[in-house]
Amino acid sequence: MNDFNEIIKSSKPTLVDFYATWCGPCKMQAPILEKVKETMGDSATIIKIDIDRNEELAARYRVQSVPTLILFKDGEPVWRTVGVQAQGLLEAKLREHIPTKSDE
Repeated sequence: MNDFNEIIKSSKPTLVDFYATWCGPCKMQAPILEKVKETMGDSATIIKIDIDRNEELAARYRVQSVPTLILFKDGEPVWRTVGVQAQGLLEAKLREHIPTKSDE
């Protein structure tokens, strides 16, 4: 849990995929997230949280359906969605929150 808090505190955008191993749409989302990770490289972080193994975390962020994707920046959720999302949309959302030189 402390690791999670440290990861989302980053100024780099962090996309968290709350998923379940038994969830069909989650299995569809996984390869899309892999492609997003490849495209975005080090400019963003993408992590997966299994809601069945991290019930407290899922409850804290009110995850009621999976997949739920929450984008964090500086420890705060800045965007959230439920259901399978397209690669282009996810990359666009991440790019909106990548710090520019003028932000630093």
